[in-house]
Amino acid sequence: MSGFDPDEYSATVLGSHWFERPAHDAAPDRVEGEILRFGPGVTAAALARPADGLTTARIWHGTLPGHGGGTPPPPRPRRLRRYALACLVLLAVLAFLAWQRLGPEVSVRRVAVVAPGGTVGCDATAEVVGVVDTDGRPGTVTYRWERSDGTSSGLLRERVARHQEQARPRLLWTFHGRGEHRATARLVIVSPSPHTASAAFTYRCG
Repeated sequence: MSGFDPDEYSATVLGSHWFERPAHDAAPDRVEGEILRFGPGVTAAALARPADGLTTARIWHGTLPGHGGGTPPPPRPRRLRRYALACLVLLAVLAFLAWQRLGPEVSVRRVAVVAPGGTVGCDATAEVVGVVDTDGRPGTVTYRWERSDGTSSGLLRERVARHQEQARPRLLWTFHGRGEHRATARLVIVSPSPHTASAAFTYRCG
């Protein structure tokens, strides 16, 4: 060839499908020295495949398996995170219901005693009422009445239902004879926790 100058010659590596269209439609991807390279190049995975048009096109675009970035990772399952919160809420509700059913029994908050107002007359029966405030849980309140004449009712029990926030145990105290007596009734809560309260009234028979 006339006019050939080896100092001005440079080699260009092209894909096989490059010859199917004019070279002026695309610019080289990178320049390494005096060699212009188009496309990502040929990898070991490409060399192991049979040469065909599809493989060549994938090499050029960088989509051949085992070449370049490869297949993008699948999206993370967001649905599992959404259901995880609902499961936690459900477990919390079930734990609360189980605690209400199987947890500690009734708790006594306050105890008071209400005695008859005024004076109890001859051969009358006085009604003394205890007021036991609870927390509304079910359970059993164990108690006894103690009278100022030295007698006791012994241990008594009253069952309270769920949401029943008050128990009202009663003491009936009957008087006979003439005279005047200052009587005191004392309510002693033994369980679920110890509490005491008392009230006084007057018996008078002239």
